[in-house]
This record gives sequence, C-alpha cells and structure tokens, in this order.
Amino acid sequence: MNCKVEKTKNANEVKLEITVDAEKFDEAIKKVYFKSAKYFNIPGFRKGKAPMQIVEKYYGKEIFYEDAFNEVAEEALEEAIKENKLEIVSRPDIDVTQIEKGKDLIFTAVMQTKPEAELGKYKGIEIKKIEYNVTDEDINHELGHMQEHNSRLITIEDRPVEKGDIATIDFEGFVDGKAFEGGKAEGHDLEIGSNTFIPGFEDQVIGMKIDEEKDINVKFPEEYFSKDLAGKDATFKVKVHEIKKKELPELDDEFAKDVSEFDTLKELKKDIKEKQEKQNEERAKYETQDAVIKALCENIKVDIPSGMIEMEIDNMMKDIEQRLSYQGLKLDQYLQMMGKSMEDARKEYEPQALDAIKSRLALEAVVKAEKIEASDKEIEEKMKEMAKNYGKENDEEFMKNENVRNYIKQGLESEKAIDFLVENAKIK
Repeated sequence: MNCKVEKTKNANEVKLEITVDAEKFDEAIKKVYFKSAKYFNIPGFRKGKAPMQIVEKYYGKEIFYEDAFNEVAEEALEEAIKENKLEIVSRPDIDVTQIEKGKDLIFTAVMQTKPEAELGKYKGIEIKKIEYNVTDEDINHELGHMQEHNSRLITIEDRPVEKGDIATIDFEGFVDGKAFEGGKAEGHDLEIGSNTFIPGFEDQVIGMKIDEEKDINVKFPEEYFSKDLAGKDATFKVKVHEIKKKELPELDDEFAKDVSEFDTLKELKKDIKEKQEKQNEERAKYETQDAVIKALCENIKVDIPSGMIEMEIDNMMKDIEQRLSYQGLKLDQYLQMMGKSMEDARKEYEPQALDAIKSRLALEAVVKAEKIEASDKEIEEKMKEMAKNYGKENDEEFMKNENVRNYIKQGLESEKAIDFLVENAKIK
C-alpha cells in the first residue's frame, strides 16, 4: 500500500491518494466470490457452483468490484491515516480513480483534520468570585422537605375540602356534550393547590363535601398538548368520596431522632448546613471552572471544520437516543412528540457542539503550551477506577486498551489544565 498526502485549498483538509497492490485487490475479489457464490444461479451449473470466471462472464467482470473495494479500502485508509499521523475529524469523501482486476486499486480520500487553537490570553484571566452562602431559609426549606416526607394523612369528616387537602374524587370530562378520551377516572387523589389539573379545576373543588356531586366548568389552555382539546370549554362531573389532610410532624428533638442519627434539632440543622455548604463549594468550583473556560475560549483563534461539528452533533444525538431508550422511547418518536425534524434537532444542538469543541481545543492548547502531562501512575489509577465502575477489574484487554488509555490521559491532562487556569486567574 502506497499513500500520497497533499493539503487542499481548504483549511484543515487533506487529500490522500492511496494505492493498493493489484495482488491484494485480486485476493479481495476472490474472497468476495467465495462469500457470495451461493447466491448465483447460472444455467448449466448447480446454484452456487459456477466458477468465478463464468460468473464474471455472465454478470460482467465488475460484479465483485464494489464488495472487493470495501474489503480493502477501509483497512488501507486506516493504515494511511496512522502512518501519516493524521487526526481526522470528518468522514472521508471517497473517489475511485482506478479499479480493475489485475491492476492496482487507486482511490482518493478527502478528509478534514483536527485544527489547533491559537491561544490568546490564558494566564491571569479575570473573573468574578462565585460564592454561595447557606441561609436560615435554605435550612428551613430542607427541613420542610423532611417534614413532607415524614408526614401522615389523616381523614377529615367534619368539613368541606380546603386548599392543601387531598380529595379522593371521581370525574368525567365532556366537551360539546361528549365524553373525551382520557377524561375519566375513579378514586383519583388530587392535592388541592398542586396545580396538576386544568387551571380553575382545583379551585372549584374547594368547598365540596363528602359524597357531594358537582359540575365543574373549565377551559383547556391554548397550548394544551392535545390539539383536539386545546382552547376548548369543558365540563367535568365530579364526586368527592374522601377528604384527607397531611399532618406534618413537629420540628423538635423527637423529629430529629426519628429522621436522622442526631439527638437534637440543633445537631440536625448543623448537619444540614454543613452538607449544603459542601454542595455550594462544589457548585462554586464548577461554575468558576466554567467561567474560566468560557473566558479562555473567547480569547482563542481556531477554524473549526464542518465535519468536526457534524461528528460532535452525531455523538450528542447518540447520547440523547441512549437516554431516551431508558424511558422506552425512540429518538424519532421523541422528535415527533416535540414536533421537530431530525434536521431541526441537529441545528438546535449546533451551538452546543461548537462550544464543546472550542473548549476541548482550547484546553489542549493550554496542555501543549504549559507542557502538562498525566503520569503513568495517575493513568493506571484512573483506569483501575474505570474498570471497577464498569465491572472489568479482571479484564486484561480493557486495562491494555490504548484507546481507553489515551482517553483517560487526555481527560486527566484537561483537568490539570483547568486547575492551572483557575490557579492563575484573577478572581475579584
């Protein structure tokens, strides 16, 4: 295999002319023939038993060219990229210039290469100090959640429904006198004031007594998800069966003992404060890092190839697809629900993709400028940690995988670059 590399007129783009020896291409043709022989039905021969030269004569000698090309081209291209130490960021644009049995296979591949970011100011970046303090309100808010979580429901029999109650109701909805799909339920628990129903519905349940029946008139919002109901007037026939009310526990030492390992409410509050302070420190840390990276990216010069953006969006869409699969949804179903096309979705993620690429390239430039390195020991420790998380502690192949190792190395060096930027920033 021979390869000639030349830069094109476009920035960060190369053209590779790859030559595969005739002998290797002919071997690929034979391999393809043996794989596909069983599919050929030629008069005078049992199916799949016709010799290669007969198949070529009957169908044309080009019959095996495409599959033979696919057999050798990918490997030859990968070898050429590796030999020439190219960092490719786009799919190849392939053009076959010579393909014939008994002759060298010659094809070209035009691809975009990874650009280098030209750093501007990266030491002494000025950012505002990010700080979050824990207030009494924050602590009381958390205590309120704990009260809610440990509340109990008591049945109310001597009064009508009030705001904050949980009313057990039957209901059936009608639009233009006709019941509509999904508008009926029995024994439904509705928390009055939760705003989970159509606006105005819950307010009209207030004042109803046990076993009372009532017609409730409402209007569906214009932006309601069901187009058949959006903006329409509706009547719900409602019956109240039961009224319950949340009873919150008292905030005292007994409460602290019941919900935590502490003996007093004072100790519990102190623990909540310490945890929230730790969370705030982490939040401030990450937001400071984001601010420094954003400022760094504003000061770089880089020409990002279109193929690099497309590949980044591809990865984003794969992540979305995977997350949706956990919910039992497919990407095309989700897009249909959102009223978007794939083209719309990809366009929407383009700015995010650009920011992600810029950040990576800028941090790589800092790593290079400051000669930042991850030690073998750091890489080994991180690989062991990753292996444990993925249940691959005893997988030698995983531990020796160069791609995984390089991925971890780049990640560690990027983290060190971020730490360097923050340490050298002017935080006011």
